[in-house]
Amino acid sequence: MEGAMTEEQKAVVNTEDQITEMEEHEESLSVEQDALPTGEDSCTPTVESVIEAVLFASDEPLNEARLADIVEVTPRQVRQHIENLNSRYQANNHAFRIEQIAGGYQMLTLSSYNLWLKRLLRARKDSKLGPAALETLAIIAYKQPAIRADIEAIRGVAVGEIVRSLMDKGLVKITGRAEVLGRPMLYGTTKKFLEVFGLNSLKDLPKAEELKKPD
Repeated sequence: MEGAMTEEQKAVVNTEDQITEMEEHEESLSVEQDALPTGEDSCTPTVESVIEAVLFASDEPLNEARLADIVEVTPRQVRQHIENLNSRYQANNHAFRIEQIAGGYQMLTLSSYNLWLKRLLRARKDSKLGPAALETLAIIAYKQPAIRADIEAIRGVAVGEIVRSLMDKGLVKITGRAEVLGRPMLYGTTKKFLEVFGLNSLKDLPKAEELKKPD
């Protein structure tokens, strides 16, 4: 019969249909992939995540009315979302909760972590430097390797105790001995010094002329 298709013709038609279906499927996948958020946009804010972000960034308690105004929900919804967040924190064994403090809400670390937090605070306290220590450290940083006599000549006072304190804090170290009479010790800054002051290298220290007070 003239209208009947041969087996070869049927095979060609089936193959063309399969190719068309594959192309349509690939096009559909491409559209779906284009629609997927990427990078920073992949995190879509929700009411709960916004409340979480606000409380995380705040350094003081925020009351329900304030939170409700920021997030644009009711105070009752704020309470519910905070309960949901705390339930999630507990289920995931997080180290913090949202607590009620002074009539507001604040994100706080659990008391069971006090031991490690005290160590952190102690380390911060130990790293604090007074004016005399900062001045001595600056002289060593800019003059290194520097001997104690040169530092004292600039400051006009004895610096032995301060230098020892800076060494105890890991900011200053002995780099060698000077080739002068008595071969006094040379002092320089450490890697920790760079870390504490956010420097990549000593080349990143401000230029001396930049530190002068404007006329």
